[in-house]
Amino acid sequence: MSRRRFRSSDASISLTPMIDIMTVLLAVFMVTTPMLTTGIDLNLPKAGNSALTGNDHAVQISVDKNGRYYVGKTEMSRDEAVKRVIAMRGENSDLTIMINGDAEADYGAVMSIMGKLKSAGFQKVGLRTQLEI
Repeated sequence: MSRRRFRSSDASISLTPMIDIMTVLLAVFMVTTPMLTTGIDLNLPKAGNSALTGNDHAVQISVDKNGRYYVGKTEMSRDEAVKRVIAMRGENSDLTIMINGDAEADYGAVMSIMGKLKSAGFQKVGLRTQLEI
């Protein structure tokens, strides 16, 4: 009488690596999302009857009346702001940037950061305004 040996194989899929990856992605999005939509209070320039209000999912770079630059609510130099946005582009290659320039801000400060962003390869850079009432 011969004996047969059967091997049982475990055909289940381990969900632990997938859960780990999803947790890391969730943490990354939770950290970066507030920086994309928050900003400082500015007196935006008036632009007639149709205003560029900006995309809610765009990175907000603000220039106050004293020429200081902000990404979200964090003050930084112009070059640091450009480096921060370049790092964000690594996660989202189709990144949109809205520049919020105070109505009393120096025109050169607003155009300076816009030029630096264009030189860094950003195609979707806009200026945010408000409706003239």
